[in-house]
Amino acid sequence: MSRTIDPMDEEDLDPREADRDRRRDREALAAQRELMRAGMGKVFKQIQDAQKKAAEEPPDERRGRSKRPRP
Repeated sequence: MSRTIDPMDEEDLDPREADRDRRRDREALAAQRELMRAGMGKVFKQIQDAQKKAAEEPPDERRGRSKRPRP
């Protein structure tokens, strides 16, 4: 037995639920805008470069990156 669930319109929601959804959407968009700030492109490139370098290194070299010996 298969039932379909109809999507709810915003007018079907309780006003408090509609406000909560709008806040959630606004916060999600704010997080996306934060990544587009000036200077974040440089950080993104640094992360990509580090991941690329780690992927290109053989597994043996990745393990012992520490510069100083452990006691």
